[in-house]
This record gives sequence, structure tokens and C-alpha cells, in this order.
Amino acid sequence: MNSDAPEAWVVDGYVDEPACLGVSPYISPNIRAVAGVCTEAGYRVRYLTIDQLRADSSLFGPLDRSALVVMVAGVTVPGTYFAGTPATLTEIRQVAATLRGPMTVLGGPVTFGYSPGGGEAAVRQAISGFDHRLEGDVPAALASLLAGGRPEGTLSYPEFSRRLIAGSGIITEHPRFPWLICEIETARGCARAVTGGCSFCTEPFYGLPQYRSAADVHAEIAALAGHGAVHFRLGRQPDILAYGTKGNGEYPAPDAGALEELFAGIREAAPHLKTLHIDNVNPGTIARNPDAAREALAVIVRYHTAGDVAAFGMETADPAVVAANNLKADAAMVMDAVRIVNEVGGVRDRGVPHLLPGLNFVCGLAGETDETYDKNEAFLNGLLASGLLVRRVNIRQLMPFEGTKAWDENTLGEHDARFRAFREHVRETFDVPMLQKVFPAGTLLRDIYVEECGRVSFGRQMGSYPILTGMPLEITEGTVLDAVICDHGRRSVTALPVPVRVNTLPAAALRYIPGIGKKRAVSIIAKRPFASLDAFREIAGETALDPYLIL
Repeated sequence: MNSDAPEAWVVDGYVDEPACLGVSPYISPNIRAVAGVCTEAGYRVRYLTIDQLRADSSLFGPLDRSALVVMVAGVTVPGTYFAGTPATLTEIRQVAATLRGPMTVLGGPVTFGYSPGGGEAAVRQAISGFDHRLEGDVPAALASLLAGGRPEGTLSYPEFSRRLIAGSGIITEHPRFPWLICEIETARGCARAVTGGCSFCTEPFYGLPQYRSAADVHAEIAALAGHGAVHFRLGRQPDILAYGTKGNGEYPAPDAGALEELFAGIREAAPHLKTLHIDNVNPGTIARNPDAAREALAVIVRYHTAGDVAAFGMETADPAVVAANNLKADAAMVMDAVRIVNEVGGVRDRGVPHLLPGLNFVCGLAGETDETYDKNEAFLNGLLASGLLVRRVNIRQLMPFEGTKAWDENTLGEHDARFRAFREHVRETFDVPMLQKVFPAGTLLRDIYVEECGRVSFGRQMGSYPILTGMPLEITEGTVLDAVICDHGRRSVTALPVPVRVNTLPAAALRYIPGIGKKRAVSIIAKRPFASLDAFREIAGETALDPYLIL
């Protein structure tokens, strides 16, 4: 790009929608497509996250000296974030109020409404200060604006795909690059939009499903890989098993052939990829089409990378709430879907399950009573007793948006105490024993990226819903290492970097070797250094970490 070209900044305020995650370490498709629009319009494009701007207000300077600033932001599902924090409404307004030089543009799901968190309605806000607000498809609306038209646009996948390729190089400016996950869009819209979809979901706002061609996805993956991307998630779609299906109603039978073409081509486009994961899977699709679903899931397991999660929008185990909110599956169907995913994806690769379900509960829906929570707990108790595995259980309160049925019909504020008790019950009685099954002591976690340094340093692997890993050592942020699991918390595990050096490990870390504890750690330290591992084992005994111990 000509250095004399006008400068445009893309400010990533982060997005989190039912079928798209763009909070660091993820970068969303729309961010890359917006960069592509600016590139095609002749701008020299720069990129900045809200986290960077939040930490260093001097960065407003180069923004104000540019010709164009486009901010993309908005959360339509409440989440808990570790590596990045989405822009608040105050911060979005601050960006507009601070900048005087450039043309300023706002787009993203924030235009649907804003809520500070789950349990509160998302109200459409008048966000003053921006010169333009993008309506409809964000990249298409921006392209129209920059061509002299109105800031409105309709999705065209061929144009969208071209823009994604044009903007693919923006990933190199992300502060986490190359430890960055590129969220890939394969579809938009919901097959259940014909009946309104789930009462709370904003995906039906995008209409009936449109699917990107496999060739377009492959071309984008190749472009991203050419810039150094190695971590990918097919996350921007409401149901990956519906990819490529045609006219099969609300719950189309999966097309294994279409998925084979999609996944095999991705492997060819990025032969050196390190992560290939998925996100949303409709449990109703699996339960209503079990044989086709097994075949489709087998395709995913053949081509993806292990440690993957199929996120199920279960929402509730109460049949009355399912009916009142037009939900996709009842408790029995969800259990069937969990069983089928376990059958196909439960096999382990280097100690880690290939593909497991994740369960999402939404609380505060219409028809909910105190007994709803009893049914939720009974379902999870039965699941734990069955021996089936799930990677995680996510529990959140409803965030209703104007235009959804849940905006007018919900039970927010009526069962708050029971909601809190349910969440605590799950964390205390379900999460720990399930984590012990999914990640038993001695499991090796590879390529953990350290995101927080302290007396206990925290990191995660790249992928869908990676387990938060605490390591009782001060480890520099940005370090990438392998660690072996020692212990289990409510939603995290404790691990030690490998190799585990028994002669130099501090007591605070040594105690976590299974079977040692605080008192024996003190005794072991008093007898160090050991001349051999056999001498160490005379005191410590055999442990699940034995393969990783060195002097």
C-alpha cells in the first residue's frame, strides 16, 4: 500500500454473539472484512484493540490524526473473559467523543442494544458522537458508505469472502499474534427463524441460513495461513452440522459430504495448522437425525485437532420452559446428543478427548419456576452418574434484546436466589468430578500460552473453551509451555510445567505433585538434592506425574 494513502484505523471493541466470538484471543470475521473494505477503498489500514486503547490513552493520538476510524463492538450473550474485555458503552462513547479529526463509524451487534451483563435487558442506546452508524451487514454497509452511499448493506458471500481475503493481513497487528484464533464464518442465519427461533436468540435477526461455499472458506484460510495464522475455529454459524444442507426444515439432516469437502479443503489450504476447532452444534439436529449426525461428527473428528468442543444450547431441562420459549431440544434429546458425541468424539488423542459436548444453560426464561432448577440439577446428576463426559457447563442469566420474544416474556428477578444456588451447586458437585474425568491427573496439556503472571500464573491452550490452567510458579506472560495436570478446581486445573524438576521445584509447587501435600513437600526439600529419582520416590512414592519427573 502506498505510504501516502490515507490512514484508516479499525478499532476492535470485541464482539460476542450466539454464533460468533471475537474477544481476544479470537479475532472476528467482520473485523477482517472491515479491514478488507478499507484496503479496497485505498486506505492504509491499521488495527487496535480496545484493551490496548484502554491501557494506553496516548493511542488516541494516531487515531485522531487518521482519515477514518471504524469501531466494531457489541455483546449479545454475556460471558466471562480472561484475555480481553469487551468495550463498555462508556468506552464506545469515549472513542466518539475524543476523536475530532477522522470520520468515525460504528458497527457491530452493539446496534441491537447494550446491557452491562446477564440478568439485565439490552436497551437500544443512542450512541452519539459517531459520524455514521452501520446498519445491516457491517462490511457491506461500510463499503456503501465509502462509495458515497448510505451506511446500509446486505450480505453477499462472494463480496464478503473477497473482503476477508483483502483484510486477512490485519491479523499480524493483533497484540497476541501469532497466538491468535481466527474465527471463521461458514454460515449466517437460523433454520428455525421460520418459527422465530429460540425466544432469546438474536441469530434469527439475520434471517434464514446462508452458507458460504467451501471454496471461499478455503481461499480465506489459505490467505490467513499465508500471513502466519495457524489457529482456526469454525465458530461463526449457529450449527456446524447444518453446513451445506438444503431445504430440510428446522432440523436438517447433516450432510457428511458437504462437511468432508469443507474440512478436507481446510487441511489442504493450511497444511501446517495447529488448531482446527468448531463451536455451535444444535443438539436437536443430532437427536432428530442420529445416523446422519454420527457420520457428520466422524468427518469432523477425522480432520479437526483434538480437545475440541461442540457447544450445545440446552438452556433448560424443564419441558415447560422448552415449550414456552420454542427451544430446540428437551432434556431427553440433549442426553441422546451427549451420548452420540461421546460415542464418536470421546476417543483420546495423546490423552485429550477429541470432541466433547459443552452445555449452556440460560436462566430467567419465560415459564421458569423454582422447580426448573430442580430439573436442571437432576439432569446434571444423571449425566454425571451415566459416565458420559462434557467439557464444561456454562450457566448465565438471560440478556433479552428488543425484537426477541424474551424481551417481553421472561422471569428475570423472580428466582435470583435459586439461580445462585443452582450455579453454586453445579460448581461444587458437578464441575470438579467431571474435570477429573475429562482431564485426569497426569494428563499433559501442550502449548499453554501464559496470559497472567503471578505467584500462580494462568494460561490456556488455543481452541474452543480451553481449560484454564493455574501453575504455582511465576512465569512470564507470553511464555508457551507444556504442563502436566496435578489437581482440579471448580472450573480450572492446577498443572506443573514439564519436565518437573524435583530437585529445584519450590515447596509451593512441589506440594501439588499428587500424594505429596504441604507437609511432605517440606520433608522432601530438607532431603534435597536427590541423587536419583528412585531416592525421591522413596519419600514421595509413585505419582501420576512420574513420566515427567527429572532431577
